Amino acid sequence: MFSRVLRLQPSTRRMDKENRTSVAKFILLGFPNLQKWHKVLFVFILFIYILTLAGNGLIIAIVRTDQQLQTPMYFFLSNLSFLEIWYTTTIVPKMLETFLVARTTICLNCCLVQSFFHFFLGITEFLILTVMSFDRYVAICKPLHYTSIMTHQNCSLLVMGAWTLGFVVIFSQAVLLLQVPFCARNVINHFYCDIGPILKLACADTRTIELLGFLGSITIIPSTLLFTVVSYFYIITTIVRIPSAGGRRKAFSTCASHFTVVSILYGAVVFMYLKPTAHSSFSLNKVVSVLNTLLTPLLNPFIYTIRNKEVKAALRKAVSK
Repeated sequence: MFSRVLRLQPSTRRMDKENRTSVAKFILLGFPNLQKWHKVLFVFILFIYILTLAGNGLIIAIVRTDQQLQTPMYFFLSNLSFLEIWYTTTIVPKMLETFLVARTTICLNCCLVQSFFHFFLGITEFLILTVMSFDRYVAICKPLHYTSIMTHQNCSLLVMGAWTLGFVVIFSQAVLLLQVPFCARNVINHFYCDIGPILKLACADTRTIELLGFLGSITIIPSTLLFTVVSYFYIITTIVRIPSAGGRRKAFSTCASHFTVVSILYGAVVFMYLKPTAHSSFSLNKVVSVLNTLLTPLLNPFIYTIRNKEVKAALRKAVSK
């Protein structure tokens, strides 16, 4: 992911009211520099998209049907898979169109809706992964209290809280964005409706929207990262104190998949948003956005199944039926 995060963009310039022409559609440029590879990219990305839907759908199915997977960890995992399906579906179909159609257009309202769901789901993913790190913390560091803390009711409240907070963070910005006029320019230099390129096309003062996006970013990303880092600090501290090597391996294996996914996600965020501006390249950012739109949702099912004996056993049981 990564424009899964709201960025603070430079303020757009005001345009004279006389020169304003209402914009009904936007044009998505996609990857014009890779035009000769468009058909190959279409097939490749379509294949990844189908794999992503199948892999995450399979995770949801086996968690719902296998009684041994009716635990908090897999409850959160199925929610993450559900989110990943919709996150990729928000972006990929329109991205695929940019490879087939020379002039890919998207209506104004459709563009704003796509932008809303992209950031809503992106923020919610950070929050769900944070909830999953709390679950691993309780399981490793407070094993005797795990069943009393991670009850079905508490797990449901944590997930509902993540989805609700993700919606609230983006809602106010989305409401303001609906009121912004767009005129004359209508070309978005991206393969989807990212908030930055959209605001550059606005013919009104967008500083309030930019500020809300910036505040949302610096609130959600550092806080969730800090919580996750602190959780894993205590987890690792607890694991190294386990006397037996087998016990340490077993404890670490329950966290390894989640740690891998978190590392990929936050690693992309650091690359996209914390590197020096002088070294930034929008084309490179687009490539990284593609990788994160496709790579993390695709890898999640594989990361959580390759190292997980319970999930592999459930898959074998499902196949043998």
